[in-house]
Amino acid sequence: MEAKEYIESGILELYVYGLLTETENLEIAELAKKNPEVHQEIISIEKAIVALSSSFSPFHSVANFEKIKARLELKHGKVVDMKPASNWSQYVGWAAAVLLLLGFGYQTLELTKTKEAIATVGTEKNKIEKDYAYLGQQNKEIEKSLTIVRDIKNTGVTLGGQAVSPTSFAKIYWNKDTKTTYVDAAGLPKPPKGMVYQVWSLKLSPVLTPTSIGLLDNFEGNSQKIFAVSQTDSAEAFGITLEPAGGSLTPTMTQLYTLGKV
Repeated sequence: MEAKEYIESGILELYVYGLLTETENLEIAELAKKNPEVHQEIISIEKAIVALSSSFSPFHSVANFEKIKARLELKHGKVVDMKPASNWSQYVGWAAAVLLLLGFGYQTLELTKTKEAIATVGTEKNKIEKDYAYLGQQNKEIEKSLTIVRDIKNTGVTLGGQAVSPTSFAKIYWNKDTKTTYVDAAGLPKPPKGMVYQVWSLKLSPVLTPTSIGLLDNFEGNSQKIFAVSQTDSAEAFGITLEPAGGSLTPTMTQLYTLGKV
């Protein structure tokens, strides 16, 4: 906390009133040694308290009283000593000052608590707004995925697991009119570090001809695991292989994870 923040927070008043914990008192004392501005503010608060207290209980010193008495005797003769007035009014003044200071200290403490509560509410509000924005984005992604799956114009091609990963599976959603192609890769395991899944459009005759139609980048970051790949003009089958990051010019057949005919 900066010096200005300490001064404006009201904690220095609580320090002067003695309402802080021992740890907080040590912290303020150490800060006052290092920061002249804080030190001066503490002195100002102490002076204000002394001034306020004095206004409730003014008094004359013994020396001043004797001087006044001597002057009166010279002018009017001997001054008859009077019985000292009761100190009751003085005590009342001090008590009123103490009560006022305690009340002010309590109000300062409550103000500090209120400021902290407002800050906490602000933090929680920001978190809720972020969560709401995230859920909104997730909802949009889910709606998009459902639209792809439910589109009757899309041809669904199921890709089964191969020797390197028999339990793997995937599905292609291919619109032959618009050539738009999506891959549902939810059935693929997380790729190892430095590797990426690559999707191939295959022509089976007269010879096997693979054409890369995209990489499944940011696999972990895609919560729905549905990826848009390049448009596909024609395909007789689709396959997915595991390749080094950046992809390969030709598929690594020993890393063929899934394969399926149209």
